[in-house]
Amino acid sequence: MTKTPSRISAARRNAETLLNQSMRRDSNLKQEQERQSEAMAFKTAKLRELRLAKEAAEKELEPPAPAPKRPSKPRQPKPRRSKQT
Repeated sequence: MTKTPSRISAARRNAETLLNQSMRRDSNLKQEQERQSEAMAFKTAKLRELRLAKEAAEKELEPPAPAPKRPSKPRQPKPRRSKQT
């Protein structure tokens, strides 16, 4: 038995409809992921800017601390070892 062209075209239409729906879902998912990625990048940039501004303000208010001086130790000569034979 040969299939009628109308059944084949109906099956093709159904398959194409399912494919189009799947492609549309994939496209929407990719767009949503891209929006979320952009939102995260914007949020990160904003938080970084705020952190840098806070650090700069704290640095301005803080008086410069003098460099700590380390007491220098007088060097002691190393004891010499005698050769053992």
